[in-house]
Amino acid sequence: MRFQLTDDQRALRDAVRGVVGRWSGAGRWGLVAQFPAPLIDRGFWGALGELGVFSLRLPEVDGGAGLGLPEAVLVFEELGSALVPGPLVATHLAAGEVPGAAAGDVVVAAVDDGFVEWLDAADVVLGDASGAVALRSVDPLTPLHRVPASARAEPVAVLLTAAEQLGTAGRVCGLAVQHARTREQFGQAIGGFQAVKHLCAQALVRVEVARAAVYAAAVTADPVDIAGARLLADEAAVRGARDCLQVHGGMGFTWESEVHLHLKRAWVRARRGGGGTESEELLAADLVARVG
Repeated sequence: MRFQLTDDQRALRDAVRGVVGRWSGAGRWGLVAQFPAPLIDRGFWGALGELGVFSLRLPEVDGGAGLGLPEAVLVFEELGSALVPGPLVATHLAAGEVPGAAAGDVVVAAVDDGFVEWLDAADVVLGDASGAVALRSVDPLTPLHRVPASARAEPVAVLLTAAEQLGTAGRVCGLAVQHARTREQFGQAIGGFQAVKHLCAQALVRVEVARAAVYAAAVTADPVDIAGARLLADEAAVRGARDCLQVHGGMGFTWESEVHLHLKRAWVRARRGGGGTESEELLAADLVARVG
């Protein structure tokens, strides 16, 4: 099966890329990371609402764009690539149910498998967040709380998280290749060394495999397809970011570099919705049912 984006889908992707690119330009993610506490840029959140990020899948009669999961995946891939902070998936899913969410006037957080992201910054929290305990998040751009309650993530939330992971995987692959071409050691670009070539090539393979799986799952909307796409996207993001750090060396851990932030965000996303274990169990159950 061949997946070719339509002209409208490309235009949507490019529009989102332009908006988030301007926001993240000049190291904006680095400035946010150095605040005493992570903050949501309400002006930018509203700009995302105006762009239709949150209302994308709402019917046109309800003020939405009337688009589907494939378009949502393209949008969230761009958001993941740009390290956009905030409960993006939760707010998107709440559009049409929580007043103001679709327009970006309200920030919505949701309890997910015993955790909740951006609890203190949210205007509305979906799920039981009583007894929440603040955690020291590995990602300085994603504050976390642990809550006693737990809830099973719906497939759409898992798919959009996979799309964000895909965005990170693509971004770190590009950063690794760019650095390998320009960084010189022993009189030549480090991209000329076989070990570095292998890291970059393997990252690209993981990105393309994950992209095919995520895009296919967006078309079928099948929970099993989504589970497989999620596992591939998690692997592409986490391993890709690790390899990108390897290519960058020590400078990849500095605040002047975004590489370490991508790895930390990928770790946090990989914990959503029960983590990979829940997806693995779903795939295993489907395989057993087919064999039986």
